[in-house]
Amino acid sequence: MVHLDTNFLIKAIRPGSSEDAKLGSWLAAGESLGISSIAWAEFFAGPLSKADELVARQMFGAVEGLSGGDAEVAAQLFNQTGRRSRSLPDCMIAAIAIRCRAKLATLNTSDFQLFVQHGLILA
Repeated sequence: MVHLDTNFLIKAIRPGSSEDAKLGSWLAAGESLGISSIAWAEFFAGPLSKADELVARQMFGAVEGLSGGDAEVAAQLFNQTGRRSRSLPDCMIAAIAIRCRAKLATLNTSDFQLFVQHGLILA
């Protein structure tokens, strides 16, 4: 399973982008796609076109919500990685991916690299 971060999804819905190609290779290899409710909310905060919205909706069967346990893990990640300003949403995205045992596809690898030692796998 591969979870998409917001920035990866934005690029992946552009035909011909390197992210679109990577997405295609994962699907051809039998990987399933997922997305956290946090990344989903960021995506829908836009701006996005109606066409982008339709493409994104077709990509995912369901959106993975933030559970109470995920919230606790996210808080631990936040505290363990320096309580960086505006990093809490990334902590939540990482916590959900960790629970789902999903690799995370993101363009902000430096932001998420801190979570690898805590169980996150980057795609």
